Amino acid sequence: MNPQKTVYEKQASLAMEALRRNRMAAYYVPTAAEVVPLVRSLLKAGDSIGVGGSVTLDQTGVSELIRDPQYRFIDRYEAGLSKEEVNDRLRQSLLADVYLTSANAITLNGELYNVDGRSNRVAAIAFGPRSVIVVAGINKLVTDLDEAAKRVKLTAAPANVERLHCDTGCAKTGVCAGYKGNMTAGCALEGRICCSYLISAMQREKDRIKVILVGEPLGY
Repeated sequence: MNPQKTVYEKQASLAMEALRRNRMAAYYVPTAAEVVPLVRSLLKAGDSIGVGGSVTLDQTGVSELIRDPQYRFIDRYEAGLSKEEVNDRLRQSLLADVYLTSANAITLNGELYNVDGRSNRVAAIAFGPRSVIVVAGINKLVTDLDEAAKRVKLTAAPANVERLHCDTGCAKTGVCAGYKGNMTAGCALEGRICCSYLISAMQREKDRIKVILVGEPLGY
């Protein structure tokens, strides 16, 4: 018996029930190794695929899967692209058949919480791609939106600015400059990555958003 695994499964079950009430499809897999087969089952040959920047997709092997020639991956990471060419591919991703990303937080009330600097990821989650697949580790589960905001300010944002080498307050101190303030409080620096905020709750289009919860910590 693994007590921690049992706790993860119970928490995931609560979140999945709430996500389904909010008209999102919800899946649970115990390990990261089980993500790729599930994602593959949600794709079809010929799909155009866009992605939001995500450590989780790299850790689970999804980033490698979508480079299979049977799919049309809109590769924002291709070597040699100019800044404008990257931006063009980000725009193309808004009309992809499938958009793959992670989440900054998922509440036990069945809400997805995402914060972006460039806003391409929150835009695609909200509208555009026909299907959105969110892959998230169990560490992204929080009780409510207040905890989701705190998670971004104290965990996700500081880790991501280190990864992306951004010049922000949290890169210097390890915590958001606005961690004691409201949801959108923060630094006023050009490198800020917390510019646009999206809460995905009840959805009009049932099962357009598909959430895969993984019973292991993944990403930031």
